[in-house]
This record gives sequence, structure tokens and C-alpha cells, in this order.
Amino acid sequence: MGERVARDMIAVRIGPEIRMAAVATPPYFAKHSKPKLPQDLAHHSCINMRFATLGNVYAWEFEKGSREVNVRVDGQLTVNDIAVIRKAALNGLGIAFIPEDLVELDIAAGELVRVLDDWTPPFPGYYLYYPSRRQQSPAFALLVEALRYRG
Repeated sequence: MGERVARDMIAVRIGPEIRMAAVATPPYFAKHSKPKLPQDLAHHSCINMRFATLGNVYAWEFEKGSREVNVRVDGQLTVNDIAVIRKAALNGLGIAFIPEDLVELDIAAGELVRVLDDWTPPFPGYYLYYPSRRQQSPAFALLVEALRYRG
């Protein structure tokens, strides 16, 4: 992701910005009040994401103005597959925190309701990183140009 780059690395953007969405079904919100602040998620069943590479559960990241809040949520389900998280949310198992582009059609169809929208600004998407101190081969330079995001 483009949020953190080591000092001696070159970063080339290879994708658009990403925005997260906190979503659940209308029946879920008929039984539970909608969270107004990220801290309100403590009173909800949330669907957690475990990063297989890191082995830990993702703390949901929110931001509003200069205020940043990381929330560790509770729930009965923790998975390491974003498609399963979407399906679990669609099946009413709780609130999911998922990339917006994966649920925008579900939101438009009324199958999912978005909450905390004002707490989820876009953040830098994917970047290709490589050391600045190495001489690039012609093949690598072509790869970098082919992957470069032109959005």
C-alpha cells in the first residue's frame, strides 16, 4: 500500500485509491442501532479479517479530519478471505469492513447499508516498491511502465 514507504525505496503507483466501507444488511440494522462513531462498533457483531501473512486480526482504521481511530472489533466470525466477509455480511452475520468497490453494487441494490461513511476517506492504493540503489534492467523498466497506474 502507498501509505508507508521506506526511505531508500522508489514507489510507483499501480492502482487507484482505495476506500473502505462498513456495511451490514437492513435486517441487521433493524435489530441493532447504526453506529455513529467508530467506537460504537464495540456494541456490534463484526466480521473480522485475519491476515494470513501477519497472523493477526486487522484493526479497523477510521479517519475524520485530523482524527485517526483504530478499532479492534468483536464478532463470532474471523476469516482470511474478503469474499467470505462479503458473503457473511450479505447473510446478516454482522458488520463488515471491506473495500468499497467490492460492495458498491450490493449497496446500490439495497442489500447492504453503509455506515460511518464520513469516517472512511480514500487512502493510497497499491504501489510497486523497489530499491533506488540498484540499476534497473531493461526488462524491469518495461514491467514498471506496464504496471504504472495512469488513472
